Amino acid sequence: MNVSDFDYNLPEELIAQVPIEKRDESRLMVLNRDKQTIEHKKFKDIIDYLEPGDCLVRNNTKVIPARIYGRKETGAHVEFLLLNNIEGDIWECIVRPGNKLHIGTKVLFDENNETSNDNPNSGYSDVNKNQNDKNGTKPLLEAEILDIMPGGTRKVKFVYNGIFNEILDKIGLMPLPPYIHEELKEKDRYQTVYARYEGSAAAPTAGLHFTPELLKKIEEKGVQIANVTLHVGIGTFRPVKEEKVEDHEMHSEHFYIKREDVEKINNAKKNGKRIIAVGTTSCRVLETIADENGMVKETEGDTKIFIYPGYKFKCLDALITNFHLPQSTLLMLVSALAGKEYILKAYNEAVKERYRFFSFGDAMFIM
Repeated sequence: MNVSDFDYNLPEELIAQVPIEKRDESRLMVLNRDKQTIEHKKFKDIIDYLEPGDCLVRNNTKVIPARIYGRKETGAHVEFLLLNNIEGDIWECIVRPGNKLHIGTKVLFDENNETSNDNPNSGYSDVNKNQNDKNGTKPLLEAEILDIMPGGTRKVKFVYNGIFNEILDKIGLMPLPPYIHEELKEKDRYQTVYARYEGSAAAPTAGLHFTPELLKKIEEKGVQIANVTLHVGIGTFRPVKEEKVEDHEMHSEHFYIKREDVEKINNAKKNGKRIIAVGTTSCRVLETIADENGMVKETEGDTKIFIYPGYKFKCLDALITNFHLPQSTLLMLVSALAGKEYILKAYNEAVKERYRFFSFGDAMFIM
């Protein structure tokens, strides 16, 4: 199976650069796999397709402002992107410029290290640096490069006083996907309204469409809502470089699911009701932990599951998702669920109907 089989033509102007004003007013394309139909709705209409007893499974991870800008002790500007908490205050990070950040290098971060996504050198001025040095001001955060990891990322130890996540809130920026070039004016718009556990470098974007009011209506209809937690890594944006789909190796992401959520999912399964994943991240957790009967258990671990056409779903019955990049593993996943030809037909119609694509774009419900 060729990666090029999962291509489609997307005009650049359809890539959403900012979130829509009201989350649940985004558009919703509804695909009925049995009837092979395509409907055009608003996202808030999703409730009309949910039935009492269904179980909606969402990812309650929270994005951390993981992009931070600092300076070496020499004054040179650097950028860190926090990827993965290895243990304690030791993280795996992407660093730029990588050729200047060797083992033992120390980096200082404070609130003056403001910069744009496009130009890391636009922020921290020598005036600020010299003034801080003169006043003896201690940086909010210090880092030391401990090791160079496979792929060129760095193992980094952070030193600070206070609470690490509060410091990140002060100095960090949201790590928006590379195809978004507009500045995000409200950090919360790159979070789901139910985001709870910090640890992601990217948002589970299918959940961005839900509002508290819509979720309340869904629960009042008798739909169970269960949570999983999968911390989304930046690898979700990495392109597939192999020619053959089968040759691609997925990145690893950490997840866990609690007993109370396991019970909701298994009860729905036992009663013949649908398990509906909100997003591909929730889907990947469910399919990682499900047994051959679709039952799940309380667990924590890492998943590298790669779902592409030919995969037999064990737990999932339906999926709420956004529109994905051409030739991406996520497009392959939805093709595994609905069929490649049907999905590409729907994507081409979405282009024709001027849907908004990717993280801040519109949604699809595959049922």
